[in-house]
Amino acid sequence: MAAEQGAVAAVNGDFFDIDESQHPGVQATGATSGPAVRAGRPLKGAVPDGQRFGWPLPQGGSTEDVFGVGVDGLARTGRLTLQGHIRTSHGTLPLRGLNQYALPVGSIGVFTPRWGEVSRARAVCGTDDHRAAPCTRDTYEVTVRHGIVRSASSTPGAGRIPEGSLVLLGREAGAEALHALTPGMAVRVDYRLASSSRTAFAFALGAHPIVEHGRSFPGLDRVVAEPRSAVGIARGGHVMRLLSTDGREGTSSGLTVSELAGLLAAMGCDTGAYLDGGGSATLATRDHAGHLVVRNALDHGEERKVPNGVAVYSR
Repeated sequence: MAAEQGAVAAVNGDFFDIDESQHPGVQATGATSGPAVRAGRPLKGAVPDGQRFGWPLPQGGSTEDVFGVGVDGLARTGRLTLQGHIRTSHGTLPLRGLNQYALPVGSIGVFTPRWGEVSRARAVCGTDDHRAAPCTRDTYEVTVRHGIVRSASSTPGAGRIPEGSLVLLGREAGAEALHALTPGMAVRVDYRLASSSRTAFAFALGAHPIVEHGRSFPGLDRVVAEPRSAVGIARGGHVMRLLSTDGREGTSSGLTVSELAGLLAAMGCDTGAYLDGGGSATLATRDHAGHLVVRNALDHGEERKVPNGVAVYSR
């Protein structure tokens, strides 16, 4: 990823939908659990907390938690909450999903061309509290092209969504509401990721705060040691530290989340957030010859395909 984008350094990003063995016949999407913003534009929203992959959220944590850089150029953490509507001549419906591998029970989500080609079937599996719960069959999908309803289906589809098109997918009550959208009807879909910060994010991805005001969060796990990737913020957002640790390979046992938080605090970070770890933990930088080199010991010595990351560029 870093090589394709011309970065001088990069670290892996958010937890993601990596395994769907609990839902036979359903394909893992590879989509991240948290929200994402790129070039100031929303890419996706957060899945319900109970649908998240990865370590247990700390007390008060949410899948809406993010790390990013604001339009002011300062690094920060925050939360991004999806706000959206589907507007027709018959009224307005709430939108509660954006390119997500899991939709809240009873809701409607929108999928854009940025979703890719993977099936949308996973989005109607599980519940808000239990990721492994069965998939619902009470679904309905509507394709909108250039603001006009073109087609509908009782099952989630797959394949690339053409530019100028959107797919609305509902489950339970959301599916019932979508039945009112018939071919030829004009539809307007609007959405935004509302930030808890006063400053909008230029880019952001899911990350879970473990250090605040230079101190570790209370109640962080002190038992399970793994490879970990994290980001730290210092000097009021003017300094960003990217970190990935060893573990599982060689002599390193990895770090617990509590130890990771302590390390970030010891490095002078006022704020710190945990990214994904385990086999995803990867940090790469360019060497003196300009080649990108992985700097940490990878699980089984192999890079894992991950959906996003944090990259550093030089002009």
